[in-house]
Amino acid sequence: MSIDDYGGGPGPQADILVVTTNDVPGFRVEKVIGEVFGLTVRSRHLGSQIGAGLKSMIGGELRGLTKTLVETRNQAMERLIEQARARGGNAVLMMRFDVTEAADVGTEVCAYGTAVVVTRET
Repeated sequence: MSIDDYGGGPGPQADILVVTTNDVPGFRVEKVIGEVFGLTVRSRHLGSQIGAGLKSMIGGELRGLTKTLVETRNQAMERLIEQARARGGNAVLMMRFDVTEAADVGTEVCAYGTAVVVTRET
């Protein structure tokens, strides 16, 4: 598996800038739109759970679960970006992920941040 299988976030072609910082060097915040988030809940796949249980006995990375979590985070981020775009933003500042167990049946992943409109400083 390549590094692309475990990477995350939008590619360089994305029209919404997403950063974990409070500001972006070279850009000025023109308008704060407000909080946006993307949420997804994934149930556990029985096959991957059995494989993970066996793997945990001998140690090592649980690649199937790692890949599932990356896909889940990416889906949450896509929804975050859709919400920012729909509300008129072109950037999301202070993006974070929150991951929790959802009633012992799955994993909830929430990507959240502040939607803003930014312009390049001249």
